Amino acid sequence: MASVDQEKIKKEWAARGFSCGLWADPPGRVWADFVHDTDELVMLAEGEEEFEINGRKYRLKVGEEFLIPAGTNHTARNVGKTTSRWLYGYKKE
Repeated sequence: MASVDQEKIKKEWAARGFSCGLWADPPGRVWADFVHDTDELVMLAEGEEEFEINGRKYRLKVGEEFLIPAGTNHTARNVGKTTSRWLYGYKKE
């Protein structure tokens, strides 16, 4: 199973102008219909998380990075049976 080095990702994202934080969702948690004024990067660190962007669903693999463009409606949901953890970062102005 792949693993994610949060400190390494934090440095890489900072070099690209993004913040980096860690989020944890219990099984079944849904964050629906979010829209941000800035680009957002997400990366699955552990578990099973599904992201829905403008009605299209994406299931990320651990270590896979995904860009959610500014102004895009999106939903995140833990579709697994364990807590999922994922990195998120917003483009700094």
